[in-house]
Amino acid sequence: MAVFRFLLEYDGTEFAGWQRQRDGERTVQGVLEEALARVVGAPVAVIGAGRTDAGVHAEGQVASAELETALAAETLVRALNAHLPRDVAVLEVAPAAPGFHARYDARAKVYRYSIWNGRQPSPLRRRRFLAVRAPLDVEAMREAARHLVGCHDFACFETRPEPAALRPGRSTVRRLDRVELGGASGGEIQLELEGSGFLRHMVRAIAGTLLEVGRARRAPDSLPGLLAGRDRRQAGPTAPARGLTLVRLRY
Repeated sequence: MAVFRFLLEYDGTEFAGWQRQRDGERTVQGVLEEALARVVGAPVAVIGAGRTDAGVHAEGQVASAELETALAAETLVRALNAHLPRDVAVLEVAPAAPGFHARYDARAKVYRYSIWNGRQPSPLRRRRFLAVRAPLDVEAMREAARHLVGCHDFACFETRPEPAALRPGRSTVRRLDRVELGGASGGEIQLELEGSGFLRHMVRAIAGTLLEVGRARRAPDSLPGLLAGRDRRQAGPTAPARGLTLVRLRY
């Protein structure tokens, strides 16, 4: 048995998230494990670096698995893609060091939240962008975003955690190394965040809060007080999943 590392891209629109579900809902982990089982002829357990939610996309999801196969990496890529559905693809496969773990060995994750701030609908963007018709004050959003860089308690941006995550001594402190907004009102606006780890729905809650700033419903300099308050009810809404993409992992 050897450890392999997989680089994946998928459109999350029709998936119930990354993680295999007990009720049999369609997930990225599920279809990848099924494809691997067909290719290598045995059950395979796959570990994903980012457990993306239902509707969330990925350009650079990383997964790891132990396999027993004589297939070369390029042959394995072609074989897997022949068995995978059209909304998920394996971009690369490579041998990994013994003990490599896609999730625990990741040093940073990069997420992007995409907004279409056009006056007219954009059919080509509807599956991967949140459409906001009213003009947004992007400079105010950038000013607010600067307050999020660094090590902070991000409890105000966390949706209630799942029971399995409620371990004793659990911390809601995270580090964001980069929060950038690209684009301008009247077109594509891209919010990109890079950090060592993220709380449940944290990026989408940040996006929802910055949208309130862009709509002049919240002042840019209110973010430090919001962080200090640690109250999810005081932050903005959780933005829809379709605008979120896991861009890359850093190891």
